[in-house]
Amino acid sequence: MMEEWQQWVTQNDGHQDEGGRLVFAGHQEELKAVQGGRPVFSPLTQFALLRARGEDTLSFLQGQLSSDLRELDGSRSQYSSYSNAKGRMQANFLAWKDGDDYFLMLSADIADAILKRLSLFVMRAKVKIERVDGQYLLAGFAGAGAAGRLAELGYAVPQSVHAVAGNEQGLVIALPAGTYLLVLPAESAAAAATSLAEGATRVGVEAWGAFDIAAGIAWITLPTQEQFVAQMANMELIGAVSFKKGCFPGQEIVARTQYLGKLKRRLFRASISAAASPGDVLYSPSVPDQTIGMVVNVVSVAAGQMELLVVVQVAAWEAGVYLKSLDGPQLSPLSLPYPLPDRI
Repeated sequence: MMEEWQQWVTQNDGHQDEGGRLVFAGHQEELKAVQGGRPVFSPLTQFALLRARGEDTLSFLQGQLSSDLRELDGSRSQYSSYSNAKGRMQANFLAWKDGDDYFLMLSADIADAILKRLSLFVMRAKVKIERVDGQYLLAGFAGAGAAGRLAELGYAVPQSVHAVAGNEQGLVIALPAGTYLLVLPAESAAAAATSLAEGATRVGVEAWGAFDIAAGIAWITLPTQEQFVAQMANMELIGAVSFKKGCFPGQEIVARTQYLGKLKRRLFRASISAAASPGDVLYSPSVPDQTIGMVVNVVSVAAGQMELLVVVQVAAWEAGVYLKSLDGPQLSPLSLPYPLPDRI
């Protein structure tokens, strides 16, 4: 983390919790602000940022990622994913273009490995990929009056979901969760954070994650790498997969799953009265001798209560799903904000 920015975090009572996650007032107070629709500001230290530049960048990324990056013209963002040859996701991203450069936001715990893997395939292409989250502050802003407050502070404010707007102060991206992502230059990060946090609750990593869980937006992290084909995590439902763009790693598996086979697993939202972590396995009495799914993302919503995004066998979902064993706590289904296809 940038030294000046680290000082700002410390001066604003930011610290690491027992899980190593950034918190401020304490998770439960932060969560009340998020769920209550109050203005909130969050340094998104759980994410990293890759930048790809060079005259072959579009053709290179187009051949590696699942979305159609030709749609990025500087005014739009999109979700995307990166899979192995077997179609299993190694990472997923929020992608956008600024000038001639392409940016990929992904979970920080896998960023270096993904950077290394993508770089292996550059070969003779005129592309340079580097990690640049040290050059920018990734921050989240949301809540009542968020758009008006951003405009008051001089930011360009996007007017529709996935729209990108920018000026000398930085980029602002409107996201499906009803939040704004701010990409701010490092040299002005501390001053910008001070202005944005005025009148807002400072929230840490986990509380901010409640927005994406409520929106059904899953993030691949280290415990869930190479566990899911893109559609299992509903990636095509949030615009992260193009079935018309041509080849990319795992494309044949992704296409076959879409057009020829019945998708056996899907991303669901649930609650549970127990502690859970990404990568925890799930069981169902409908298939008692094997695991039927995995926890993807979690947020604690009350003492002993969590909300989850989970990938689960569709047939088992109706029969009941249990954490870690059939004797474990049962998940309670919650709704997603988008419909699942009838043909799953």
